[in-house]
Amino acid sequence: METLKQHIKPGQVYRRSDLEYYSSAIDRHLGMLTKDGSLVKLSQGLYYAPKSSKFGSVPPDDSVWVESFLKDSDFLIVKPNVYNTLGLGLTQLYNTTWVYNHKRKGEFKFNGRTFEFKIKSSFPTRLTKAFLLVDLLNNLDELAEDQNQTIKSLTSNLSNFNDAELMRVTQQYGSGRTKQLLKSIYRNKLQFA
Repeated sequence: METLKQHIKPGQVYRRSDLEYYSSAIDRHLGMLTKDGSLVKLSQGLYYAPKSSKFGSVPPDDSVWVESFLKDSDFLIVKPNVYNTLGLGLTQLYNTTWVYNHKRKGEFKFNGRTFEFKIKSSFPTRLTKAFLLVDLLNNLDELAEDQNQTIKSLTSNLSNFNDAELMRVTQQYGSGRTKQLLKSIYRNKLQFA
């Protein structure tokens, strides 16, 4: 048990398989460490060693546990609430987080929160304003926003986006429907300019 404790660092997320090399009775030891608060069980086979602050235990950073869960660092976390920052008048709040990746698909609950893992062929390494707009349009059917109002608002606020970057990102990450929609909006903009 002491050997196992030496390999547990606060703030880190561990898979059961990461820790079994340091214990002769891993399930019993994980149960004991969970019971005494040294580890918090996030889901089946996934544990977090709590990090303390003056306000109490700090939850694991999403990217840390997702990387451990996927055994891969190639993913992108998107919280649909961030679409509200695009200046399009969006106001809906969502209780889910999307994880774009190449390995896992499905809905998982971690630490009381819902994460939907979506397999995507490509996605950027970080969120940009242009990608968020393209992603919003790609997922418009899944959102609680009024689609017509969102498109109307985008048409009115298109000047808030860098045209060249938006076209590049649309070509790289946009669905066929998103590409057609943005082409149509830009054609109308040029026609009435």
